[in-house]
Amino acid sequence: MGNVTIRDLRKSYGKVEVIHGLSLDIGDSEFVALVGPSGCGKSTLLRMIAGLEPINAGTVAIGDRVVNNLPPSERDIAMVFQTYALYPHKSVAENMGFALKVAGKSKSEISLRVKEAAEILSLTEYLDRKPRHLSGGQRQRVAMGRAIVRDPEVFLFDEPLSNLDAKLRVQMRTEIKELHQRLKTTTVFVTHDQIEAMTLADRIVVMQDGYIEQIGTPLELYDHPVNEFVATFIGAPSMNLLSASLNNGTVSIGDQQFDGPAGNGEVKLGVRPEHLVMSENGLPMTVKVVEPTGSETMVFLNFESQDVVAVFRERHDFKTGQVIHLQPDPAHLHLFSAEDGKRL
Repeated sequence: MGNVTIRDLRKSYGKVEVIHGLSLDIGDSEFVALVGPSGCGKSTLLRMIAGLEPINAGTVAIGDRVVNNLPPSERDIAMVFQTYALYPHKSVAENMGFALKVAGKSKSEISLRVKEAAEILSLTEYLDRKPRHLSGGQRQRVAMGRAIVRDPEVFLFDEPLSNLDAKLRVQMRTEIKELHQRLKTTTVFVTHDQIEAMTLADRIVVMQDGYIEQIGTPLELYDHPVNEFVATFIGAPSMNLLSASLNNGTVSIGDQQFDGPAGNGEVKLGVRPEHLVMSENGLPMTVKVVEPTGSETMVFLNFESQDVVAVFRERHDFKTGQVIHLQPDPAHLHLFSAEDGKRL
């Protein structure tokens, strides 16, 4: 079984604690992405699962074994790093089969496993080439192939697409997802790119400052963020947060009013860029920048000294300085406390 169970995990460097009692259950065959800004602890958590960082407190179990004191080689995991870490003097086949050779596997078994992995990754015609003769995407496939041949219980990916250009990243995302659907190996994938997490993962773990903010499917996090941090981190462009007031169940912003929860006070009204629509009765906003991307047009605006982003599928000839009226869709509004940022 490739399930990973983490209980009350803590990690400190000297007196500074960077992982604060995390607990997480990853199911067998599940693809889970760890996301968050730089320094949130996602790579440290991955390295603790891998055995590359010692654990100060808590437990990590893979299957039915607690692996806290096991070296990486005995945890039945395979890791793919941001850097390809290929041996430049070895061929693709030798790179992919090296771990099996070190493990004492026979030449026939190594050859069979390398051949099978090469077929999965479309590397068969490159097996005799050296890494310097490969593109960035092909080198990353070799690194993935090196992990596949080990047939581990768990794949660990540490920002594997960061060194690729934009087009290759999209291509490799598709290939990684197809690979997981084919092999059904439990996968933990670290990335700072929430688009990668949204498109790849069954569930996403959003982290900040060594804590887990929210765990859920991509659409759960997108549609029902538990706080302002998750709301603005998940989604590109991110959710707009506008200052508003709550009075006895009525949310007021500008001359607009919406139904809200009971209570009174200052709040933040959240609305996704695609949920702002043109309306004569909408909020007056001043166009600052227009970014046409072809299928969509992104418009950056100002409303009462607050930055707003709107996305339109239809074509508009907006001009800088133009005042347009946008109406938040009442069916897709989010409300957060202005005091602590929690969802109301």
